[in-house]
Amino acid sequence: MQMSGRCAVGYSLAAAIGLSMVSGSNAWAGDTDTTFEVTAGGLSVSVPASKNLGSGVPGGTITSQLGAVTVTDARAQLIAAWTATTSATAFTTGGGTPAETISKANVNYWSGLATATTGVGVFTPGQLTALNAQSLSTSRTAFSLAAGVGNNSASWNPTLIVNVPSAAVTGTYTGTVTHTVA
Repeated sequence: MQMSGRCAVGYSLAAAIGLSMVSGSNAWAGDTDTTFEVTAGGLSVSVPASKNLGSGVPGGTITSQLGAVTVTDARAQLIAAWTATTSATAFTTGGGTPAETISKANVNYWSGLATATTGVGVFTPGQLTALNAQSLSTSRTAFSLAAGVGNNSASWNPTLIVNVPSAAVTGTYTGTVTHTVA
């Protein structure tokens, strides 16, 4: 009988300090509230530093892929979405006179399908095929993500088509193609 009294005291003490005896054994269990933090990064775009598109003749076209463009979304959002846009400057040679300038309206862009994606969401190219190519006379959607969850990324290799004016003069033309993401 004295044994059962000790057992009753043991159970009462266990209940008082939040311990419980595992059924059918002499083991005791205790709970520990545990926390951790998931941290987030940012939204970024990476592009090739430079690209030589090749050469062409006045009245012809120059077509070349730009190189991998990658958007990385490390914001860890419950509902993730972003849109990458592209724009261009005019392309000039020499003194940049009208005959030494190819306007951005003469540069067409198409993103094509993603070459790689990570994460969850609906990844949508701005221009699926060459038939959808758009002039960079104004900013254009290059790629987008909708209905995303958590971290994600998308890469694509866009194609540029330069329509060389028939009045263009010989020279190496330089301009800038810019990708932004928000």
